[in-house]
Amino acid sequence: MRKIILFFLLVGFTQNLLAQEDKLLSIEIENQNLLKAFNLLEEQTSVNFYFEPSWIPDVLIDKKYESVTLDYILEDLLKSTVLNYFILDQKIIITKNNLIYDYLPEGFFEDEEKEKTEINALAFSQDVDYSTISSNNLNIETIRIGRQQKNTPDYYTLSGYVKEEISNDPISNVVIVDQNQKGTATDIDGYYELKLNPGLNTINISSLGTQSIERKVIIYDNGSYNFTLREQLEQLAEVQINANANKNVKSANTGEENIDVENIKNIPLVLGERDVMKVATMLPGISTTGEGATGFNVRGGKADQNLILLDDAVMYNPAHFFGLFSAINPFTTGSVTVFKGNIPAKYGGRLSSVFNITTKDSDTVDFMGEASLGPVTSSLSMQIPIVKGKSGLIFGARSTYSDYILNNINDESLNNSEAFFYDGNIKYNHQINDENKIAISGYISNDRFSISSDSIYKYQNRMFTLHYDRRLSDRRNATLVLTNSNYNFNIDYKSNLENNFESGYQINETNAKLDFQHSLNDRHNLNYGISSKYYQISPGFIEPTGENSSIASLRLNKERGLESAIWITDNFEISEALQLSGGLRLSSFTALGETEVRNYEPGEPLSDNSVTSTKSYASLDPIKTYFGPEFRFSTRYFLNPELSLKGSINNTFQYIHTLSNNVTVAPTDTYRLSGYHLKPQSAIQYSLGLFKNFNNNIIETSIETYFKTSDNVLDFKTGANLNFNEYVETEIIQGQGRSYGVELLLKKKEGKLNGWIGYTYSRSYIKLDGAFREDNVNNGEYFPSNYDKPHDFNIVANYKITKRFSFSGNFVYQTGRPITYPVGKLTFEGSEYTLYSDRNQFRIPDYYRLDLSFNLEGNHKLNKIGHSFWNFSVYNVLGRNNPYSIYFVTQEGEISGRQSSIFAVPVPTISYNFKF
Repeated sequence: MRKIILFFLLVGFTQNLLAQEDKLLSIEIENQNLLKAFNLLEEQTSVNFYFEPSWIPDVLIDKKYESVTLDYILEDLLKSTVLNYFILDQKIIITKNNLIYDYLPEGFFEDEEKEKTEINALAFSQDVDYSTISSNNLNIETIRIGRQQKNTPDYYTLSGYVKEEISNDPISNVVIVDQNQKGTATDIDGYYELKLNPGLNTINISSLGTQSIERKVIIYDNGSYNFTLREQLEQLAEVQINANANKNVKSANTGEENIDVENIKNIPLVLGERDVMKVATMLPGISTTGEGATGFNVRGGKADQNLILLDDAVMYNPAHFFGLFSAINPFTTGSVTVFKGNIPAKYGGRLSSVFNITTKDSDTVDFMGEASLGPVTSSLSMQIPIVKGKSGLIFGARSTYSDYILNNINDESLNNSEAFFYDGNIKYNHQINDENKIAISGYISNDRFSISSDSIYKYQNRMFTLHYDRRLSDRRNATLVLTNSNYNFNIDYKSNLENNFESGYQINETNAKLDFQHSLNDRHNLNYGISSKYYQISPGFIEPTGENSSIASLRLNKERGLESAIWITDNFEISEALQLSGGLRLSSFTALGETEVRNYEPGEPLSDNSVTSTKSYASLDPIKTYFGPEFRFSTRYFLNPELSLKGSINNTFQYIHTLSNNVTVAPTDTYRLSGYHLKPQSAIQYSLGLFKNFNNNIIETSIETYFKTSDNVLDFKTGANLNFNEYVETEIIQGQGRSYGVELLLKKKEGKLNGWIGYTYSRSYIKLDGAFREDNVNNGEYFPSNYDKPHDFNIVANYKITKRFSFSGNFVYQTGRPITYPVGKLTFEGSEYTLYSDRNQFRIPDYYRLDLSFNLEGNHKLNKIGHSFWNFSVYNVLGRNNPYSIYFVTQEGEISGRQSSIFAVPVPTISYNFKF
């Protein structure tokens, strides 16, 4: 039988060569479909076409051929389709996807058992291993991708999305493997890429909670295919999801932390409020200057050197209630990623870190929600499907309803104070089709508090974001992001005297960004884009209130600026062991008018007495432009499959600054842009670390060291007046910073006992060595910064007694922060003056705290309305009177110290959470 097949193939091929050789055709096909084109060829030649009509695509053809061969015409007509052809005598056989060969595969006669497989005698393909075909998989659905070429590479790439059948939502962490057990998994958006051998493959697609499917894939070119999985519910003894379980070892990025938002509910709570930002401060390298402080210090940096993004919009004050609560709603938060080492090139504008926080996408099929009730705050979030399977709306709201907590603050002046806040956020997500997705989100928060009977402090965050995601091809995606952020602060002062006033400041920024993700090939993954941000800052105003107020009106000139950047990053996999990530960001900043700029006498200190002239700039006139390249380079090398060595170098620029002479970020801090006299801050950081996982990635360990230098860091002259100062260059100093440290982390992610132990040894110094005496601090030598805390030790542990009952605990120890003490007195010309030590020469007492909690989960029965969770916590179990600050007062000629604490006693809390 096989010899007969071979004979006819060879005879047909010989006749075909004789008939078609050197025969040239001229034909014009005017706006006809492919079927009509075949008919024209049959009319003008002696050939006949044989094909399955359903295979022929309905595309219009407008071609003109002059003196070309039939082969040339057919190749040109079919090159944009999945069709191939074979010429046998005067017959043209059209095939779908595969080629018909005029020779037999190597070893065709060696195994007689292959006769049992269903092989078309005219469809032998050198790329299909027919020995893999059996009666068991003949009924499996077959997917054909691409048009077979005569020269085939070692593999092709199949890509696409995996979605849930009813909701059409993308499914992450779906495992896709071929018959050789080589495979991949979908990312958070359900996208996958799989390398397959040319020809026939059998792949299995499976995910927890869905039905597994098996497909035959005959692939002849790179292509895409979207899979749909159906939900499958079954009772399991235990479910463990290990998404990106070894990311800490595998990723090339240094200093990257991912916070599990769902599991922070087990961590002991202060006043019953889950707080993702507080959890971040318990990780190595991230700390605060004290309990209740606003802002974070990351690897020896100032609090204003952190970029905090909520859905790509900048949040300027991420805290409520004197810093005791985060302004981030944990019920609507989807993910939190902190970059404290190598910051990706797509982010810029800050020196120390990026907190990238994203809001969940709403469920598009089922209505669901979550509520929390605590002693001070209550929260509610809801997910509402709008168009089933395509769009949904999620919103969250939180608010206080009690001021009794202020009675626990160890300060008599606060006993009659008030504090109130609320925040709300909303997000609409819509999957237009497989290629297009849009999301619109908004956020607002308001704080109002009074720390004395005559002053009311108010501040507000407002943010808006528009995301448009477009899939351009199988390997390229684009995201357009438009954001607006607004932050304002006000003080309303009222007294019985004639000095009532209202004062405040405001900052507004609008940003546009176009971001591309491009999988160039299997080794190179590119990220590139462009962004531009427009700042408007009102640095401060003061207005009298009431008819009898003696306060004079004052409004500082508005500051404007334009910050722009382009960037590109290449994640390059050199080998399985070595991976590089190289990025370049080119950023620029232009300070814009309307304003007046002073010129000062050269060689003289900047002061009112050294002004030589003043230059005026009209609205939006460029005043000063700064430009700089930012390099982001990191690498990872596998010493073995579970141990990696990572290193990184990156430099950053910062064009916006916080002006404050406080040791912590305060609501009264003001913001200024770089300009004619105020230079941008810059930093360069080097880091190196070892990352090792144990016990099938259940235990993570790491040790990472860093060294960072910075320039033009802002500080202030002794006795500086920064409020309502139009010409702040006369009061500030820009110096150098230096920080270094070692971070250790031991984390156990699963099991009855889970949690982490983190330790950081770090030092942070600043050097203020100006050209003039008044610009020098501590004789121009390096001295500890306000946030230098050498030792920082944290334990976070959770022990599961049963599936419903668990204990949790935190322990925190930190070195006391630096402080300047009075050390003596000086009498001069009959007046007595206090002598102070060098700046930050002493330290306040060390800080330590133990928190404990008991967690009670509701039962896990099916078909119930919702699931409940109780948390019983005691914050500061030991009643440690940790100092928040130390200050000095003079009474009857004697100087005495005072200590202010936030929580000096244990604070019990009960909170109730309910999911429905």
